Amino acid sequence: MKEYARGARGEGRVIGLVPTMGALHEGHTALVKRARQECSLVIASVFVNPKQFGPKEDYQKYPRDLDNDAEKLAAVGVDALFAPETADVYPDGFRTYINVEGISERLEGRSRPGHFRGVSTVVLKLFEIVQPHFAYFGRKDAQQVRIISEMVHDLNLDMEIVICPVVREADGLALSSRNTYLGAEERKASTVLHRALMAVRNELSLGVRDALQLQSAMRRIIKAEPLATVDYAEIVSADTFEPVVRVARPCYAVLAVFVGKTRLIDNLFIEPASQGSEEFVFHL
Repeated sequence: MKEYARGARGEGRVIGLVPTMGALHEGHTALVKRARQECSLVIASVFVNPKQFGPKEDYQKYPRDLDNDAEKLAAVGVDALFAPETADVYPDGFRTYINVEGISERLEGRSRPGHFRGVSTVVLKLFEIVQPHFAYFGRKDAQQVRIISEMVHDLNLDMEIVICPVVREADGLALSSRNTYLGAEERKASTVLHRALMAVRNELSLGVRDALQLQSAMRRIIKAEPLATVDYAEIVSADTFEPVVRVARPCYAVLAVFVGKTRLIDNLFIEPASQGSEEFVFHL
């Protein structure tokens, strides 16, 4: 793959990379379609990265169906599929890791120690192998995207991160490979994440700017759902992912919620309509 990609770069082709862990859904194919519009060569990777799973997490049972994934990728115009074996990515003696300090310790990093070290390491390896001009990520994993963007900036990588909108079911549930773990009643209950984020949007539209009040609105909605348990529900800076006191600059309302035993994440991106404006634009 490395020689193929570098040869394409040498020919002046614009390379787009869509990194995935497989179990593809319409959220992934939306990333490919965006890359297809903007790049002359689109490469997708499928690799279930063991380094980003904790010891009590679902690495072994994470859904895998490479043949089905390959069919879906071909149908939306992927030029090449990169699906390495674990030993190819992490050979014997591997001991080098990437850590973006500060932001990696909050929220997802606090709940899943070592997770972002594993993500940053594998993504940098993918970038080195594929040498993309653009890499496409969904906004659902907002903290991950911010960390990867910081890594690209700090390490002077010759590429750009493209952040794409969250793709949702008709009832608002963000698409995720882990949604397949939900039973019928849990699936109904899972809409609580979207409802909690909509509560934040409604409160902001009514003039509420206090972050604690907005967090309380999210928690009230989730607490009312018997199958749901909050891991975190916060209003944070879109830049640092540190808590904010008042919503005035670009922020995220971020959620991690257990629905039964399945942990789901979601977010609402909030940004001023213009410089200094008290009106906001919302990205669900």
